[in-house]
Amino acid sequence: MSNGTFELYIGNDKQYWFRLKAGNSEIIGKSEGYSAKQSAQHGIESVRQNSQDDDNFSIFKGVNDQYYFHLKAKNGEVILSSSEGYVSEQGVKIGIDSVRRNAPDAQVKDLT
Repeated sequence: MSNGTFELYIGNDKQYWFRLKAGNSEIIGKSEGYSAKQSAQHGIESVRQNSQDDDNFSIFKGVNDQYYFHLKAKNGEVILSSSEGYVSEQGVKIGIDSVRRNAPDAQVKDLT
């Protein structure tokens, strides 16, 4: 059992966003913006489900030579992105593992 948390919040752009935090309060990943709260809540559920399949994660190298991940839904849409760059591929894989451990039973903290 994890102590992970999804935080649902309204960004400066007036859209609904969520971020996944690990038990140590470190942000593991963040969503795209949603115009409706219900859509963001659906996104959280999609992360819970899709995070358990390794095939839904993609790793890529950014222009800054750091590694990042995307978690995609079955339709190919990105539903969670790494919140930071990792210096190694091993590091980004640890981040992905943290998503897999924390997302399924993370509580939702509604900050809206």
